[in-house]
Amino acid sequence: MWLPLAGLVVGVLVGQALTIPIPTQYAGYLGVAVLAALDSVLGGLRTMLNNKFDSTVMVSGFFVNSLLAAGLTYIGDRMGIDLHYVAIFVFGVRLFDNLAVIRRTLMDTVFAPNHDKSA
Repeated sequence: MWLPLAGLVVGVLVGQALTIPIPTQYAGYLGVAVLAALDSVLGGLRTMLNNKFDSTVMVSGFFVNSLLAAGLTYIGDRMGIDLHYVAIFVFGVRLFDNLAVIRRTLMDTVFAPNHDKSA
């Protein structure tokens, strides 16, 4: 259950330790890639808490979401439109939605297992 979070922590620590310069023109691509990764991690954690986790769905979702977001960013760059904002908005909404479901699930199962919902 904690494997996605452990992977996120290890990834952040490795990212902080390595100093790889990234050109400014790729900032939009990096932003949507980070959001796609966070969306996949939180989505995986959400499905784990609901006992519906499927690693194939999580990994394929990560790559499809990343490619779509990068594609939107690329097309927007070619057209002179900031289409990466679309991916940022969508991933932002999904992140908050996943986080809300995770919070509610944890509150129902871990923090208040004897909570009476009928009251």
